[in-house]
Amino acid sequence: MIEFPVFVAHTGPLDGQQWIIDQELNIGRDESCQIVIPDRQVSRVHARLSLAEGRTTITDLGSKNGTYVNAKRIEAPTLLKEGDEVQVSFVQTFIYLSSDSTLPLGDLPPELSYAFMLRLEPGSKRAWVRGIELEPALSAQQFSLLALLYANAGQVVPREALINAVWGEEATWVTEQAFDALVRRLRERLAQIDPDYDYIVTVRGHGLRLDNAPH
Repeated sequence: MIEFPVFVAHTGPLDGQQWIIDQELNIGRDESCQIVIPDRQVSRVHARLSLAEGRTTITDLGSKNGTYVNAKRIEAPTLLKEGDEVQVSFVQTFIYLSSDSTLPLGDLPPELSYAFMLRLEPGSKRAWVRGIELEPALSAQQFSLLALLYANAGQVVPREALINAVWGEEATWVTEQAFDALVRRLRERLAQIDPDYDYIVTVRGHGLRLDNAPH
């Protein structure tokens, strides 16, 4: 269950990121904002999310291009409710998930589920954990290992296949200790963002499995 109000970037330059609403959050182009949208159509400090007595309000701060809730431009502070769609200058869309939501994360629409799990972009070799991009980026070896697990999520991938994917022609010279060290470092990187969930599961005598369910 979702325990706190969550603001999920749905489409736009922040696609996939999420914010827990446990304080006042400013949205805008300026780096001082808690939610920064890098687009000239967005005002420096465009809108504000406020939480009071368990209810979230969004206020437009006199922006030029407007703030919209469910496609309607707001002129006054507006109370958000479960599933509301918020658009900032039609540049970035967010979905609001309320603190009293009873929607299990596993039942989220596919376009929102990835904000609560691991996501890879093989072309750019970028990785996100619960909507937060891993920075600095994973090493080439770490990404190769994770990419094979990601492509076979939920299935056990043999150690030999993983070693071949990472080291290629040099695989015959790779020791068990070197492989285990790589897996350990990758787990540590994922745990920096999501320390309470084990994405990479060891299946003794067989290999590794990626558990990547919304959570």
